[in-house]
Amino acid sequence: MDINYELYKVFYHVASTLNFSEASKQLFISQSAVSQSIKTLERKLDQTLFIRSTKKVQLTPEGEILMRHIEPAMNLIQKGEAQLLDAASTGGQIRIGASDTICRYFLIPYLERFHKAFPKAHIKVVNQTSMKCAELLRSGLVDLIVVNYPNSYLGTAAAVRKIRTFHDVFIAGDTFQELKGQTLSFAELLNYPILMLDKNSTTNEFLHQVFQQYQLDLVPEIELTSNDLLIDLARIGLGIAFVPDFCIPRSGGIFPIRTEEKLPARELAIAYNESLPLSRATKEFLSYFQNSSI
Repeated sequence: MDINYELYKVFYHVASTLNFSEASKQLFISQSAVSQSIKTLERKLDQTLFIRSTKKVQLTPEGEILMRHIEPAMNLIQKGEAQLLDAASTGGQIRIGASDTICRYFLIPYLERFHKAFPKAHIKVVNQTSMKCAELLRSGLVDLIVVNYPNSYLGTAAAVRKIRTFHDVFIAGDTFQELKGQTLSFAELLNYPILMLDKNSTTNEFLHQVFQQYQLDLVPEIELTSNDLLIDLARIGLGIAFVPDFCIPRSGGIFPIRTEEKLPARELAIAYNESLPLSRATKEFLSYFQNSSI
């Protein structure tokens, strides 16, 4: 089907803003031209893409399907344009997806090194869980991601490099002083309130899978989106937190709890889409992590 790219471009801006007037401002064309383009696209596709009323505009189910395909394509086009415009003078741009914890406790030295090497390069860091980061990479919204591994959401399109091994640890505050020096089974741990990351995290998925291997039903007392907050809550005695060892502070107030069953090691991994062209900046950043691909 021969449909002009400009029609899809207009559709993308209207679908993104759900406002014909705002879309016209972004496209630097009249609102009537926007409306006419949408009508033309709907006629060519033989589908109604928007429900229009005096108060609001919303996508039809058919419009939502089209947007799921158009949005990644537009992001790739914009990425290509940005690379061409910036690469010559600045080294380009780099968009990195990573969780708050990984950014704070692992990535900062690498970002500092990169910034010194390419002071004019554009750096954008998107903070999301490891699961969400995989979706960002798949949609073309970031160039690379640094995530916990294994990550069932990565799929087969991403090239993945292991860059660091780490262990998860149960920690408690002085309220649970009687547990210091003891070795608890997973079953015994369930007698205490467990604090952990929420269901949208690979860490939550990982710990549930581990406990299921021992036929144990893990029901956490508190689920949060921040490891730092989990550590704070453990310190004031709200429960036993489950966090990566690389983010545990060296200051007092908390201590690790030994377990009879050994927790498998996990890894940090960097992933990117090897089927897409990489900016000079992205290639340089990847060169900091020379481990073999998985």
